[in-house]
Amino acid sequence: METRSRLEFCLHSWGANSYGQLGQGHVEDQAAPRRADTAALQSRAVRTVCGGGGHSVVITDSGEVFVCGQNHRGQLGLGHNTDIATLQLCPVLNQRITHTACGWDFTLLLTDGGQLLACGSNAFGQLGVVQKVMHSADLLVIESLKEPVVGVAAGLRHALAVTDSGCTYQWGTGLFSHAKRALSPHPVPPHLSSKVPSRVPGLDQRTARLVAAGSVHCVCLTGDGDLFLWGSNKHGQLTTTECFLSSATVLRRSLLDGEKIINVWCGWTHTIAQTESGRVFTWGRGDYGQLGRQTSTSWDPEQQSAGPGTEGGSQEVCLPAEVKALREATQITCGSEHNLAIVGGCLLSWGWNEHGMCGDGSQADVFHPQPVPGLKPLLIGCGAGHSMALCPTSTGSRQNPAPTPLE
Repeated sequence: METRSRLEFCLHSWGANSYGQLGQGHVEDQAAPRRADTAALQSRAVRTVCGGGGHSVVITDSGEVFVCGQNHRGQLGLGHNTDIATLQLCPVLNQRITHTACGWDFTLLLTDGGQLLACGSNAFGQLGVVQKVMHSADLLVIESLKEPVVGVAAGLRHALAVTDSGCTYQWGTGLFSHAKRALSPHPVPPHLSSKVPSRVPGLDQRTARLVAAGSVHCVCLTGDGDLFLWGSNKHGQLTTTECFLSSATVLRRSLLDGEKIINVWCGWTHTIAQTESGRVFTWGRGDYGQLGRQTSTSWDPEQQSAGPGTEGGSQEVCLPAEVKALREATQITCGSEHNLAIVGGCLLSWGWNEHGMCGDGSQADVFHPQPVPGLKPLLIGCGAGHSMALCPTSTGSRQNPAPTPLE
């Protein structure tokens, strides 16, 4: 009986840990997976793991929320501003949480009733609330979203939401300065300067299904498999010659061999999309290995030159290309500039690795998806510079003993 009451899974974490975001009871970076302290979870089954700039959020099947890491802006929603190095239960106003999205220093929580809660920094209006607060350690309700929310995404200093009717909203001024420079002397559209949810233009006749956010770019996937992009294109993450797109613009399906898209993810400066046949395409910034493939720009004869500084009538743009090692991936998640995926039950990682978030024991960037030894994960999640994987207790338990605080 005693063994049945014990945890049937373990949470491994690795990478940046300056604020205790790995949940291991200390603040030392870890270049290889190590078990987090999951004592607070007891026997609860886990639904989602997610991370922000320096914090982590775990949601259980019963809708409870556990948090750890950086808390200087109240992004853990605990009612105080003290960092926490092990997972702690977050009071969620007696509501059941189904999903979360973490920005740099703020957190969004979606309830099973479609209500959106927010905590953390509001310096750029990223909490989407009418209250005039710079930050909040208590969960606030985003009251201006009148219909149920079904999807949410958090960028660096902005956020996106999809409602039950398929409408897309944006708030937070994180893209404002980029838009102002690119669009001058024309005014910045309301959805890029609003501190409360504002409808995104270009999607009025479309039914949105999910959204994703980079540091300063946005993505929306519609129910019919089309992908719309807007925001900064500094690193080619919008596949256009324009330096900035203020309204949602559709990605030509011909760039993905005509296939419908079924899922999409964003790092800070790159985008990953999976098509209906299971193929995975990447584009955007790749100098740290974020794209999981050799990086190069490609000339698109259908793309007309429009960017500043263009010469000769055409400009090279970053186009989607397939990463064959990721075909049939069942899960993919992006940190700021690194990624995790589950393919064939194996955990793969690639990208920026300065803090060891690729889990290979080194700090060398990883340019092609590679296995993370010893882990067979059920769930994966990324923060900006850290990684998490929920695994059965029989996987890696001997190689990764339970953590003890480091001196």
